[in-house]
Amino acid sequence: QVQLVETGRASVQAGGSLRLSCANSGGTISTFCMGWFRQAPGNEREGVAGIFSGGGVAYYADSVKGRFTISRDNAKNTVYLQMNSLKPEDTAMYYCAAAVWRPCSSDHQNYNYWGQGTQVTVSS
Repeated sequence: QVQLVETGRASVQAGGSLRLSCANSGGTISTFCMGWFRQAPGNEREGVAGIFSGGGVAYYADSVKGRFTISRDNAKNTVYLQMNSLKPEDTAMYYCAAAVWRPCSSDHQNYNYWGQGTQVTVSS
């Protein structure tokens, strides 16, 4: 059973930092590709970052390269998104997702399981 729960909802000023966490309350994530997606009202869902089961980075969105870092701790069944140098354009609902026996890409259609999302608001 996979049940993903995000934490880290916050409001932060531009230039600040925030770390999001996503834990599988249903058990291990050790064999899963994990991804972070975001969606602002009226916008398409965007693949922010993805990480392979072994810990290698699968992808970053161009808009976050150099600012965001995805990581995982399989022993804790948790994936993280460290967000630095935040911009107002980063404001969105952020979702954690798992791709199980699917390509580990930024295409949201590959992801089988989704968290409920956590709101990140960046003010100028």
